[in-house]
Amino acid sequence: MKAWSEKFMRGVFAVAACASVLAVALICIFLFANGIPAMKEIGFLDFLTGETWRPNNDIYGIFPMIMGSIYVTAGAIIVGVPIGILTSVFMARYCPKRIYPVLKSATELLAGIPSVIYGFFGLVVMVPMIRNFGRTLRDMGIIETAGNGSSILTASLLLGMMILPTIIGVTESAIRAVPAQYYEGAVALGATKERGIFRVIIPAAKSGIIAGVVLGIGRAIGETMAVIMIAGNQPRMASSIFEGVRTLTANIVIEMGYASGLHREALIATAVVLFVFILIINFSVALINRRSEHE
Repeated sequence: MKAWSEKFMRGVFAVAACASVLAVALICIFLFANGIPAMKEIGFLDFLTGETWRPNNDIYGIFPMIMGSIYVTAGAIIVGVPIGILTSVFMARYCPKRIYPVLKSATELLAGIPSVIYGFFGLVVMVPMIRNFGRTLRDMGIIETAGNGSSILTASLLLGMMILPTIIGVTESAIRAVPAQYYEGAVALGATKERGIFRVIIPAAKSGIIAGVVLGIGRAIGETMAVIMIAGNQPRMASSIFEGVRTLTANIVIEMGYASGLHREALIATAVVLFVFILIINFSVALINRRSEHE
């Protein structure tokens, strides 16, 4: 009876694992089966490097959207990653026990706030602030155009805030998983507390920290609703962080509701490009981790 139950549970686990793989496979088949023919019809280079998006004229160039996604995601990384890692270090090594439950609850609450709420906050609070900031810089002669506040800078700041709970949660767990002997040995050899943390614990937790950063990047590059509300949604090349952009995800959501024919297939092809970006990021991180393990 025990052997039969073990075989049964093994089968259940195998079915669950196969279901996950099957889900990913079906998504890949759907995207590539519908997106690749559209790329062939439009032209791969014209589709990927074209700077004009005019569905009414059957002109589909997504290069401005690709750069928009890169700009916004890079800005979110610059804002969110240092703050997230430093917050994790504080929570794991410096935070008093009385403050820790409050800080932990606050970071978890950030993760539970819906994207549309972030978008409303950005639209009502951050957009006017960035607009006034841009006008101040323009009056000082630092920049030429101030924009209306819906810009790369606004989207980057908001996305940097949105990825914080992901980075903090994973990074804190990775730091706490480092054996205490590492830190104690560093201190015994004469290292200060800060040096022991940043020269011993952080490198030892590197794989977990990278995993948290990758999850944050995935959240940033895949975010849609909040970006639509504050990024400006302008399908053109931006020359300043105070100008609006349209990301790949925003392009799909804005136009999929009424698209048909080649237009719809071009939007699916846009999703293929976004999917490939995520795969490249994941493979790159896996390669980095593999090299670090062999060093």
